Amino acid sequence: MSKERTRQVRSRRTRRTIAGAATALVLVGGGFAVANASTSTGGTHKAAGAQRPVDKNAKGVAAVVSAANAFLNTLDSDQQSSTLVDFSQANATAWSNLPCAGTCRPGIEFGSLTDDQLAAAEHVLKIALGSGKDTGYEHVLQTLKADDVLASAESTSSASAAPTDAPSASASASDSASADPSATATATSTDTATPTDAPTGAPPSGGTGGGGGFSYGSGYYYLAFLGTPSKTGTWQLHFGGHHLAVNITYKDGKVEGASPFFTGVEPTSWTADDGTTYSPLAKFRDGLLKLTGSLSTEQLAEAKLSESFGDVLLGPGKDGDFPETKEGIKVSELSPKQKKLVLAAIHPWVADVDDATAAQLMKTYAKELDETYVSYSGSTDLTTQGDYVRIDGPSVWIEFVCQNGVVFQDQVHYHTVYRDHTRDYGNEFSFS
Repeated sequence: MSKERTRQVRSRRTRRTIAGAATALVLVGGGFAVANASTSTGGTHKAAGAQRPVDKNAKGVAAVVSAANAFLNTLDSDQQSSTLVDFSQANATAWSNLPCAGTCRPGIEFGSLTDDQLAAAEHVLKIALGSGKDTGYEHVLQTLKADDVLASAESTSSASAAPTDAPSASASASDSASADPSATATATSTDTATPTDAPTGAPPSGGTGGGGGFSYGSGYYYLAFLGTPSKTGTWQLHFGGHHLAVNITYKDGKVEGASPFFTGVEPTSWTADDGTTYSPLAKFRDGLLKLTGSLSTEQLAEAKLSESFGDVLLGPGKDGDFPETKEGIKVSELSPKQKKLVLAAIHPWVADVDDATAAQLMKTYAKELDETYVSYSGSTDLTTQGDYVRIDGPSVWIEFVCQNGVVFQDQVHYHTVYRDHTRDYGNEFSFS
């Protein structure tokens, strides 16, 4: 395809955003804000049949199934085939932190949906993740908005290097410069290195974010049902894109697993043109800061890890690779107040699922608290490449790490992952 033809295709493509808003980067006094503009998701698709309404009386998993079926009934047969896939280990583990669009994950692309279809898809996420302040649905919305900020910033950059969003886990924190995560970001793209685990495959037409199939923007998020949504069978809600992987496994009418859950963000915060400041991972970071800030000098020495980390240890492709030996300070050695801070630090990750499931998981993690460990590497400030905190229990596993910015290279960005030693993918698969 010629350069001119590529430019024309890209200019015609409308970047879809969750809740029907597109974001554009506006430079203001050396900083930036997100300008929201109403857009149409475009396109027309004939539904496979009469649209099935949502059962407003349904509760719990039944409500998720009802919303899933209502969404599926807005799709034509080809779209349904993209959305309904086998609940296999290969499909379940096909998620990534990279902006690799549909080359590394199953499902239907949000950017291909009509307004009605997108609204129905959003409703599935709202029911499954919970609506309202500090819920999973709100967090997902903000994560997608962040990716639109990246898309706008990267499209105005003078360079088009592929993102390097996956440094080696053995990278030394001491080799990287510090950065203030709250600093006003300036978009640059001068790093020409390519990620070592970059997926193969062609990007959707008109994608931004450099070559190699990398694409930023909320249109490049994918929803799939692994297995048929039902109140009796086993199936999974699989949703994700750049910096997001939601995996919720249902079995016999209840949630069997709400993990793995990967979430990250770049930039760490930004301000929209209406004055709203977004910081999707602030509550995640702040809980860890309160916890590590409560540790005494002696406790910090005990919690310190000898390893350095450039990324989370148990990211995509690392299923079942939990370390055999737990490291850090054992929570049983902490004061009652510090133990409460550990539970409070865990909660934001667990809250990215429905309230009833989150409450049950938190009860389990509270019972196992004394056998849980807290550790860190780098510094506890969470402001510099390689700053890293881990919570590792009999069940719960949480990691939070700072990386240098990819598009906003004057600040860090965050990667985090939540796993469960026995509940990942509903414990349906065996990893060795």
